[in-house]
Amino acid sequence: MILTSTQNPLVKQVRRLHQAKERQQEQAFLIEGTHLLQEVFTVHHPLQLVCATEAWQEQHPDLWQQAIDQVPRTELVTAKVLAAMATTVTPDGVIAVAERTAISPPSLNGKLVLALDRLQDPGNLGTAIRTAAAVGADGIWTSADSVDLDHPKVLRASAGQWFRLPMAKTDSLLDLAKSYRSHGAQVIATGMTANLDYWQVDFTQPTLILLGNEGQGLSSELMAAADRVVKIPMQSTVESLNVSITAALILYESRRQNGLL
Repeated sequence: MILTSTQNPLVKQVRRLHQAKERQQEQAFLIEGTHLLQEVFTVHHPLQLVCATEAWQEQHPDLWQQAIDQVPRTELVTAKVLAAMATTVTPDGVIAVAERTAISPPSLNGKLVLALDRLQDPGNLGTAIRTAAAVGADGIWTSADSVDLDHPKVLRASAGQWFRLPMAKTDSLLDLAKSYRSHGAQVIATGMTANLDYWQVDFTQPTLILLGNEGQGLSSELMAAADRVVKIPMQSTVESLNVSITAALILYESRRQNGLL
């Protein structure tokens, strides 16, 4: 049987997960697209529901069989119904609901951890997640007032790496920095007026890297809490770098110093 009505209760149930409050309440989030679904199955992240069109099922019979075998509920839907569920303008034929509680927070004993203060752009966060996974970082923390980790655009921008990295929000990045320091990590902040270039820091020791958003940077409180503040050298005509680019430069410098390039 194929679901054909956009008024079906299931459609409304899935659409509620477009909203951050509903994702928090339901402890669930959306997976959109074939690539993300493949990653979910690869890492065995638990799913509650998979909906797909007949055309998608015919193109991906093995993935559909995995869904039938591993997911409590699977539904075939029309393209119109799928579009009503999705956040993307042109969904590729499949959407799923994943469990939020399966994501683990980063360890306080991590060797390289990223902490993001008041990040608002989901594309930036998703790209930072992708880069952190690429360099083998131990996780990402975000402040409570940052964009949701499970925002649909964050997942898409992470290119599937979202499921391979411990992540969590914290009510206090300041307390978090103190906790990492008590576990033997140095705390490195970024600031445009710093005296140190980012490659002048010793990243061979456990490190928590603090980054702020493009508009305001880090709070003065977090800057003061850092062991060192570093800058990314730029031409005077350039006001700032995208935070995901800053994260990439520093993360890869850490990887270089640790002989992993």
